[in-house]
Amino acid sequence: MIIGPRYKIGKRLGASVFEKCQTQKFVLSEARSKKRRTSRRPKQLSDFGKQLLEKQKVRFMYGITEKQFSKYVKIGTSAPGESKNKIFQDLETRLDNVVYRLGLVPTRRFARQAVSHGHIMVNGKRVTIPSFKVGMKDVVAVRPNSKEKGIFIGFEERFKDYSVPKWLTFDAKKMEGSMSVYPELSDADASIDLDMVLEFYSR
Repeated sequence: MIIGPRYKIGKRLGASVFEKCQTQKFVLSEARSKKRRTSRRPKQLSDFGKQLLEKQKVRFMYGITEKQFSKYVKIGTSAPGESKNKIFQDLETRLDNVVYRLGLVPTRRFARQAVSHGHIMVNGKRVTIPSFKVGMKDVVAVRPNSKEKGIFIGFEERFKDYSVPKWLTFDAKKMEGSMSVYPELSDADASIDLDMVLEFYSR
């Protein structure tokens, strides 16, 4: 998926969209941009505009295409139960997102790369599809031959300051983990609003 300039997108949609934008460098850049914009009259967004920005925020955060995202929404709204919780669970249980949430790699972009390049196994078998849905009993692990390569170098040092989400269990020595429970909407990033996303697609 081609994303484009992350700083520019982050300033429009919010710093939570990309890990790259959650740095002091981005904060300083955003502060300078805001200072330049103070003399301009702020543009008022319509309800549609706000819904569109929220949809784009979530889509870019998970690094998925419009076609993929609309499919998740369609499945979520047709399934029994609360639609937004189903959509959130489907996004969070993507293999690339689980790899990222386990702390094996620093960003979702690296997680997609790790999966696509064959560095990740599910239940002992190599899986190269980032959108693969991880189930409750699935064990996600780094291939033994990949543990000392590329993006996994320095994992132990990087993992010291990382806290795995409560819905996952992880063995740092084995570099493998699994879901203990399904993620709930209460675990979602506070900056995203799936109600607005559903309003956008319900037009």
